Amino acid sequence: MPLSGPLYERITTAPPVPAGLPLVVALTGFTDAGSAVTRVVDHLHTELDPQPVITFNPDVLFDYRARRPLITFNGDHLEDYQPPRLDLALVHDSLGQPFVLLSGYEPDFAWEAFVDTVVGLAEGLQVRSVTWVHAIPMPVPHTRPLGTTVSGNRADLTEAHSVWKPRTQVPSTAGHLLEYRLSDAGVSVSGFALLVPHYLAETDFPAAAIAALDSVSVATGLVFDSDTLREENREYLEKVDDQVAASKELTAMLGNLENRYDAYMAGSTQAQPIIHTGDLPSADELAAELERFLANRPSGDDDRRPGLG
Repeated sequence: MPLSGPLYERITTAPPVPAGLPLVVALTGFTDAGSAVTRVVDHLHTELDPQPVITFNPDVLFDYRARRPLITFNGDHLEDYQPPRLDLALVHDSLGQPFVLLSGYEPDFAWEAFVDTVVGLAEGLQVRSVTWVHAIPMPVPHTRPLGTTVSGNRADLTEAHSVWKPRTQVPSTAGHLLEYRLSDAGVSVSGFALLVPHYLAETDFPAAAIAALDSVSVATGLVFDSDTLREENREYLEKVDDQVAASKELTAMLGNLENRYDAYMAGSTQAQPIIHTGDLPSADELAAELERFLANRPSGDDDRRPGLG
């Protein structure tokens, strides 16, 4: 059981946060196909040096036994313990534009308290919008652009960029609950679910992180330098293509997915033509694929098997 105590701590040396900034939410640990969110968090922390304003208490929110933090054994001693982190930080994008970033582990406990706190912080900061990203596996080919399903109360984004609009029930995340409560509170909110090729869902797929950053840019106007991710993605795709070429079964599967994708695209007039909405898998098929992904994924957030899933 989690310990009782304060949910979060304010950083006394934190810089002041201006009102009216966009809030970006990236929570790892559940529907993170292709390590999309994990890579986004790593990329933003490495490239943009976020300045924490609030840090959440893992002894209240985190299940250590389900997702064990890493520590290094070096010869004859232990070092470099990496505690789980969930922070609200002030960040500046590649052009120097400020925004607020809530990033780190998805809480295991106290969802309602956590969500109430974040909604209160968003209202107190008068954020102009909230955007969050996650990723789910779908039977689509890696040789075509990644699609997105967009939720929230920003009709402009849903109309322009949501390539599939099912009605279905899926296991929720803290991000879903946060979007739900923010919408009820009248905050402008959008959620982007990236549709990652199901056979790459358990690998570290750089294109998924690129698509996540692009989605945030579309929703907020923020600009991110993703050149390192794009170069990594080119190398990654070369290895995937080599594996596909070496297997008749994989070649046939990819060909079938490409034919299906291209058939969807015929006559599409969408502003962001990714996948035609008319003939995608049913809600039941999505639920079954998501169950398979969750049942077979590694227990740790960052453990990804090399090669095709």
